[in-house]
Amino acid sequence: MPSNQALRVLIVEDESLLAMMIEDALESAGWNVVASAASVATALDAVERGGFDIALLDVNLGGEPAFPVADALIARGLPLMFASGYGVEGLRADLRHLPVIAKPFSYSELLDGLRRTIQRAQADSADAGAG
Repeated sequence: MPSNQALRVLIVEDESLLAMMIEDALESAGWNVVASAASVATALDAVERGGFDIALLDVNLGGEPAFPVADALIARGLPLMFASGYGVEGLRADLRHLPVIAKPFSYSELLDGLRRTIQRAQADSADAGAG
């Protein structure tokens, strides 16, 4: 995984204006948004293609939960952070251990949350390699 200043990000967000604002914020911070998806099907295709280090998932995509996308990311060992107006309570019970950023959020909160998520994934990976 690259340093947190060179992250490649998948954005899964159905509100196009918000997705564009997130993309602008991440690119301004020196990160690379490799794909943006507005539906579960498109997000699953992006996960299959890969090429990113972390994903930011809106919990609700046009009325459809993004949990199948989370499951696909977890199966591939890729870190993710949820974005939700519902907080952790909006997550499926088995996913509540994953990081969640509450909407609305500031760009600094977004960047800090993504950095912490990557750092946690790197630490977990190092611990798994040591054990």
